[in-house]
Amino acid sequence: MDPGVSTASPDRAEPAVELRGIEVGFRLADATDYCAVRDVDLVIAPGEFVAIVGPTGCGKSTLLNAIAGLVSVRGAVQIFGTPLAGLNRRAGYLFQQDALMPWKTALANVAVALEPAGVRGAKAREQAQSWLQRVGLGNFGDRYPHQLSGGQRKRVALAQTLIRDPEILLMDEPFGPLDAQTRALMGDLLLSLWSADRKAVLFVTHDLDEAISLADRVVVMSAGPAARIIAEHRIDLPRPRISADIRHEPRFHTLQRAIWADLRDEVMRAYASGQAGAAA
Repeated sequence: MDPGVSTASPDRAEPAVELRGIEVGFRLADATDYCAVRDVDLVIAPGEFVAIVGPTGCGKSTLLNAIAGLVSVRGAVQIFGTPLAGLNRRAGYLFQQDALMPWKTALANVAVALEPAGVRGAKAREQAQSWLQRVGLGNFGDRYPHQLSGGQRKRVALAQTLIRDPEILLMDEPFGPLDAQTRALMGDLLLSLWSADRKAVLFVTHDLDEAISLADRVVVMSAGPAARIIAEHRIDLPRPRISADIRHEPRFHTLQRAIWADLRDEVMRAYASGQAGAAA
């Protein structure tokens, strides 16, 4: 199979995710209203890998929560052409902090994700072991989370999410706590798994190099409040990709400069706003 060609089935012609005029607001502790994002339009095709970058506090995670059905929104959220009502059960969500149960082994942590689908016992353990093999932890099924490194726990969390076979993968700074080398290895593992069985991916990151290395398209958000999408960049680097190699390509640096040109002023604006808030 050519990793550069989408394997999305032809009957999934509708966008995996379509956001139209999305606005999300919150009531703060001092009873004032805060608008996190406003007038956001975004379309993600089946099998497409989209990364979102933007300043801290710009609403990147809020958009993931809107797609997951975890927050109330104004505007339209459609999943494969159907308006989203309640939780998005066609999506898997991988958070920055893993949600592994400390009293369960790696194998049991992966297997438990199948319980809502009614898969238990030997069948669940067999599938969980297969997924541990796919993430490079076939010999670590009997380890508890505290016996695993940070990168290994992330691999378990990734297997725990993918074993449910979601059609959409929402990832919120999933590799953020890891060191640079482990983070790059996790990115390569993610791309390998994604190439074999394409999901629509929405990947939030503060790391611009990571976004370019992984994605088909990078979306840039403005500083908040009322953050919006200000730019999109198609990443035309060849696939398959290896992070350590692709970052030496001249085209990689051209894209990096172009995206940073859109992002720089928003980062500085968010920083200035934070400084003003601290002074107040």
